[in-house]
This record gives sequence, structure tokens and C-alpha cells, in this order.
Amino acid sequence: MGATVHTSPASAPEALNIPPFNLFLPPGSLVLVTGVNGLIASHAADQFLSAGYRVLGTVRSLSKTSYLVPLFTSRHGPNHFSRHEMPDLSAPGVWDSVFSSNPGITAVAHVVGCVDLEVSDPDPTAEEDLRWHVSLLEAAARAGSTVKSFVFTSSAWAAWTPDSKKKVTLTQDSWNDEAISLARDKGIPASEKGMAGFMALKTLVEKGVWDWVRRENPPFTFNTLLVDTVIGECLAPREQGIPSTAGMVRWVWENQHVHVLDMMQPQWHADCRDTARLYVALLATKPVVDRERVYAFSDRYSFFHVAEILKRLYPERADKMARPTNFGVDQTTVPRQRGAELLARLGQKDGWRSLEESVRENAESWLQLEKGELMDHKYSKIGN
Repeated sequence: MGATVHTSPASAPEALNIPPFNLFLPPGSLVLVTGVNGLIASHAADQFLSAGYRVLGTVRSLSKTSYLVPLFTSRHGPNHFSRHEMPDLSAPGVWDSVFSSNPGITAVAHVVGCVDLEVSDPDPTAEEDLRWHVSLLEAAARAGSTVKSFVFTSSAWAAWTPDSKKKVTLTQDSWNDEAISLARDKGIPASEKGMAGFMALKTLVEKGVWDWVRRENPPFTFNTLLVDTVIGECLAPREQGIPSTAGMVRWVWENQHVHVLDMMQPQWHADCRDTARLYVALLATKPVVDRERVYAFSDRYSFFHVAEILKRLYPERADKMARPTNFGVDQTTVPRQRGAELLARLGQKDGWRSLEESVRENAESWLQLEKGELMDHKYSKIGN
């Protein structure tokens, strides 16, 4: 028997009713969201639009992301969302052109970044990545007093290497120096380093960005958002697919890449919508948040527990799903209350969304996609 299909279009946007006295940026302000076609960035754009802001999203290709305009128009009305094409983020002057051709940008949600988990030598990769991250910061600073706030997207792995056997307490000052040392150690085979190279890259890049901020002291507020595994609804599954770590949840469903899932120690997940709303809170609300590292941690998770949730939601599919290794439960203590306080500014008084909510909405996205693919296949047969 096939799985019961709980399918629907992307859920209707939930309007954010932020009290006027809590607003740092006035409604109608223009917010720049980089890599807007990605999983997190598309949700960030959606939440800014819901809060009454205009959004300019950067994309590598206008033609490949044309679906974003009708998507956001259908959810928020016309003339609030636009795109700027940037095929090469590292090209000289490319970020200055964004600000000069789109005057009035007041906030930057910088989401786009390296997603290649196979980093063998983090130092040159970090140097290359840091160059174009800093060039965006410099362009924002050159925009004068127009830009009021900036959020840089980092990774939870810039703070620590998850290990379910260890009890760790994370703070604002936690850095994953362990991963840097391991990645640089030439005496250890690459096969034994796991994801240390990628973790080291994220650590080095965020440290480098903070070094620039301390040295240059830009006039805008600056914060970093440390995001762990992101799970939840995909706004446009047919066009986006099931991207990023949301796609790893689908691997459980399809019993694929189990060896990769087994590389992921129990840690924390971040719901797509919660993560997106943190950008709104950090960039657009007051009391103003400045020079903080904020953890986007919704709930503890492991892919073993993700599989258990999927099997409970779709028991008819259970025997076809992957069976990731049970490594137990993460024991890390994290400062997640700060994120909950920020979400409360937007009216989300009940705190973070649960792992089960995020997994269910994640599954509904790919079931919607699969149903669409089946329909396309059916129609192609008729056409022949």
C-alpha cells in the first residue's frame, strides 16, 4: 500500500503583527536577502513580506528562479518582491552594484554561503569565502547611513562538534577550535576526520567576519545567526526540490545515503519558519540587538528519531524507510532562550516549534512534490 498523501500547496503565510513600538525598521523598508531561492532564505523573504517589508533577493540566475515572483505575489500581493542577478558573488564590485542599483536597502539578511560538506583544506577555502563575505559588509558600510542592520548566517558547527557522549555548555564565546585542529592535522587520514573540514571552514569564516566587524566598527547593527540542521516546509517543492538538510529528512523516507545520515551525531534542529523569523526579529525589531551570536536551536534531534517520527506518521511506509543508527540523545546545554525571546517579539509566545511539527511539514512538502511528479508523468503519457 502507498503512503497516505497529506498534500497541499505551501501553507498560507501567517501574518506577523509586530506592535509598532517594537519596530526598529518602519514597514515598507527594503530588505536584502542573499541567495533567496534557498531553503532558509526563501522562508526569510516570506517572513519579511508577511511583516510588511519589501524584499530584494539575490539569485545566480533570473531565468532559473522566475517562479519566485508568482510564488511571493500569490502569498503577499504584487510589487513587494524583486530579484537581483549575481552569477559570480566574488566578482569585483558586484555587491556595490546591488546597493547602487537598488537604493534604499535598509537591512541585510546574508544567508548564502558554502554548503559543500567535503572540505579537505579549510584554510584556503575560508580565505576565499571570507573575501566575498567581507566585500558585502564593505559595500553595506559604503552605503552610508541607509543600512541600519545586518545579520550574517553562520553554522552551529562553528561553535562545537556534536557528540552525544559529551556534556557541553555552549555560550556566546564557544568556538569549534577542535574542528580546526583536526582538519589541519596532516597526521590523521582524511577518512578519519569526518566533517571536520566543513566545521573548521564555518568556524574560520565566522571568526574572520567578527574580526572585520571589530576592526571596522560599521555603523549598522551586526549579529550572527548560528543555524543547526534545518527541517520544515519547502515553499516551492516543485521548483526548489527538497533542498539542504530538509532533503536529508527525505533520505530517511527513501532509504538513501544512510551512511551520510550515520555521520550526523544527535544535535539540535532549527525549524524553517522559526529560523526565518529570527532574521526579522534581529534586523527589524527593538530593543535593538547588536554584536550578538544567536543560536537558532528549536529542539533536540537525531536522524534515528526523525525516522521514528516518520514511521509513526506514515506507518504504511515504515518498512521502506531507512533505519539510521541510534546514537542516543544530544546532551549539550545551549542558550536557546535568547531565540525564544526574539520570536516572542513577533507574537510567537509559545516558543520554538517541535521536531515533530517540522518533520511533518517537511514530509508534506515532498509528498506534494511526488504527487505533482506523478501527475506530470500521467499527462506526458496522454500527450504521447
